[in-house]
Parts: sequence; structure tokens; C-alpha cells
Amino acid sequence: MKLQEKKFYPWMVVGLLWVVALLNYMDRQMLSTMQMNIANDIAALKNAEAFGALMAIFLWVYGFCSPFSGAVADRVSRKWLIVGSLGVWSAVTYLMGYCSDFSQLMWLRGIMGISEALYIPSALSLIADMFTGKGRSLAIGLHMTGLYCGQALGGFGAMVATSWSWQATFHWFGIIGVAYAVVLIFLLHEKAGRGKVETAAVKSTAPKSKETVIQSFAVVFSNIAFWVILFFFASSSIPGWATKNWLPTLFKDNFASLNIGMEWAGPIATLTIAVSSFIGVMIGGPLSDKWVKKNVKGRIYTSAIGLTMMIPSLVLLAIPNSIVLSVLAGLLFGVGYGMFDANNMPILCQFVSSRQRAMAYGFMNSLGVIMGAVTTQVLGGLSESLGLGKCFALMAGILVVAVALQLIVLKPKSDDKDDEEAADVKAENLAADTIEI
Repeated sequence: MKLQEKKFYPWMVVGLLWVVALLNYMDRQMLSTMQMNIANDIAALKNAEAFGALMAIFLWVYGFCSPFSGAVADRVSRKWLIVGSLGVWSAVTYLMGYCSDFSQLMWLRGIMGISEALYIPSALSLIADMFTGKGRSLAIGLHMTGLYCGQALGGFGAMVATSWSWQATFHWFGIIGVAYAVVLIFLLHEKAGRGKVETAAVKSTAPKSKETVIQSFAVVFSNIAFWVILFFFASSSIPGWATKNWLPTLFKDNFASLNIGMEWAGPIATLTIAVSSFIGVMIGGPLSDKWVKKNVKGRIYTSAIGLTMMIPSLVLLAIPNSIVLSVLAGLLFGVGYGMFDANNMPILCQFVSSRQRAMAYGFMNSLGVIMGAVTTQVLGGLSESLGLGKCFALMAGILVVAVALQLIVLKPKSDDKDDEEAADVKAENLAADTIEI
């Protein structure tokens, strides 16, 4: 029996991709905490607005590429997209260790944005396809914890760069990523029978007719539920990206009177979010998987609870000079974000078929990241005039609207759109047989 045919293989895929997710966020996050180390050699990074632009260029490129990467993932081998994506962004990480001016960093961050955009839609659609029944939210949530851990490890960038050098830090993590891409060539496989319909209601070995990209776009965007999913995903991305790129700086500012610098504020901020997000996933994943068996809106309710928890935490983060309060606010935010994050793809699966999921999630990722890019750059300009704390507090308002729309508009008919389509096909076949008789 082949490895991919064994019962444990879907969970093995989650484990394999967990490491890729970790490298994905760690490689992009290191730059935010190594800012001052790199600024010793590249003076332009001492300017907050220039640093905001450097962080934002990745997000702009990543955001604009995501929909197209998702469309590609719906049509070609997701295995090779994942392997190629990891290989390229790891090579870029390695090359960043050779940068000597600001423009070189900008170019490489842009290239990293293209390569990393290929990963998330491919990985999440692959996992969603492998977990068609129970465990989908937990599996996707566990994968997402790799992102949180990567963010946390990236928070130690300043500490590692101080011990070695920022150049060596980029070099070594780039080498690790390229080596792991080689490992995936042998261990990662596409789902068997992809492109064929096989459900409890319909058994067929005939492949579905291929849709054009334009047809797929039309199907997805004609669905009002997808627009609501886009909105609440983008709304959460504003504070989500703010915490990824600016929470270390906010913690440093909040702890200024306590003489705590970035070498400690960075790890405290990223570890707080990472650990609590992991807890949120471990709560939200199983809760959603159980709740949806009793109520088809169970995943939506779990996600809404997570979003609601994020609202007061953003207000509390604005209060300075208290490590305890800042950490507690970060923990509340992370738990809520983890519960929300574990259910985005499972909720999407309730409204979009497997033929368009990677593309649909690509659009979600795109809009979310573009909102993140705007937020990252705007915060760079407002950090001195308004203050980061007040900016974080203002983000809570839009989440209130997102929760309301999520609860009122989203009304799924089943836990998987494919099952719903299969039931429709079965009904049509029965009707046709009855007419013939």
C-alpha cells in the first residue's frame, strides 16, 4: 500500500505542511524584529515610514498575486506549487543576508510576496479535500498554528541577530527551508482521485468538466455569502496584520518606562499571540467540528465567538505601562483569533465547491493582505502623531459590523458544498428516471 493510501496520511500531511507554515511566517516575520540590527548597516530602516513601506511591499505583492495563485492551485498539482513556493521564498531569505541597501531589500521582499502567495491557498484546499468529514476545522486549525509558531520564532530575530548577525540569521533559515523543500518532494502527495466526484450520494469516476478561470470567478462572486465571508475576513485582517507587524513596537512603547527594549518586547509580543492563538485553535477546532453536527451554523457561531473576543482586547492593548495588562489583552486577542482562523476555510467549504476553493481562498487572502498592507503603512505614518495604542483601539469598531453580518447573512444548507451539489445531482437523476418511466 502506498504511503498516501494509509489512513494516517491526511494527518501526516497536516504535520508536513505545519513545518512549511512555520517557515512561511518565520521568514517574513524576522525582518520586523531585526529592524534595528539591520539598520546599523542599512540606515534607511531607522525611519519608521521607510520601514512601514518595506513591510507593506511584501503585503501588496502577496495580496495581488493571491487570487491568481488560488486559480492556479485549482488546476495544477498543489504538491509542486507548495514545494516550489517554499524553495523560492527560502532562497530569497538566504539572499537577504547579502543585502547592502534599501532597494535590494525592497526587491527581495517583493519576490518573497509572489512565492509565498502560492502557498496558503494550495495548502488549505489540499487539507480541506483530505478531511471531508469530521476533523476539518481541527486539521486546518492545527496547520494554522504553524503560522503562529513561525511568527513567534520570528520574534526572536533580534535576539538571534545580536548573538550571530542579521546576515547569518537570514542565511541559515534560508538553507533550512531549501532543504525541507527537498524532503517534501518525496513525502508530500496530491489527494488521490482529485477532480472526480465521489460522495455518499453520488458515485462516479467521471471527471467534472473543466471550468475556465472566468467561469470560476463568476460562480464564486455571484454568491452573496462569499461577499460576507470576504468582508469579515478582511475586517479581521486589519488588526491581525497590525499585531504581526506592529505589536512588538507597541509593546516596546508600552514598556518604555520599564526599560524593556525590542530584544525582549519582540519575543513577549509574538509569543503571547502565538501561544494564545494555538489555544484558540485547540478550542475552536474541536468545538466547531462537534457543533456543526448538531447545527449547520456551528462553525459560523464558533468563528463569531472568536471575533467577539478580539474586540475588547484591542481596546485594552492601548493602555501603556503594564506588562500584565498588555499580555492579558494579547492572550485574549490570540485565543479569539485562533478560534476565528481555524474556521475560515471550513466555513468557505459550506458555500464554495472544491473546484473553486483555492481560488476563493486566494481572493480572501488577497483582500485580507491588501487591507493589512494599508494598515501596516498607515500605522507607520500615524505611530508618532496619534500613537500605536489609539490606532489599535480604533480597529475594534469594524469587527462589530463583521460579527453582525456573519451571524445574520450566512445560512449554510450543509457542511460541504460538494455534498449539497451531489444531492442536487441525485435529485435530478431521480426526476429524469421518473419521467422516462
